[in-house]
Amino acid sequence: MRGILTSKKMYQCVRIILGVVFIVSGGIKAADFAAFSRIIDAFAIIGPGMSYPAAILISCLELVLGIGLVADIKGSLGGILGLLLGFALILSWALYMGYDIDCGCFGPQDPEAKAFSSLKTSLLRDVLMILSVLYLYIWRFRNKHNPVFLRNYYKKE
Repeated sequence: MRGILTSKKMYQCVRIILGVVFIVSGGIKAADFAAFSRIIDAFAIIGPGMSYPAAILISCLELVLGIGLVADIKGSLGGILGLLLGFALILSWALYMGYDIDCGCFGPQDPEAKAFSSLKTSLLRDVLMILSVLYLYIWRFRNKHNPVFLRNYYKKE
């Protein structure tokens, strides 16, 4: 088991799957910023006038960071961790407030929201993704792996 967890293939698999999750999530949200901004409004955290710009920002960040993670670009994993911690905090707050709303994790008309109808499920998924980010950081540390800087991505080594 230890050999699997320490293998480069496992690192790449976890990194790519996590990156693709963010690419898909960001892409679905970007397809309908207005609908995603209404989901943001439901959380009542920011003013209604800020929900549309927030919808654009979150969607674009997910897309860019997801692509960066798939390409193993330096800083993308930290950005993903920041998003996940923010999402977990918002979901925890919504649970504390007793909200029964769509998390918006995979955009409007989220099939998961219909299937599970729970912010707890979304929070659990975020915690599992945070654990996968921690695995990636630990793997990088143990294997002395440094992701590539974006400015060096297309340079020949």
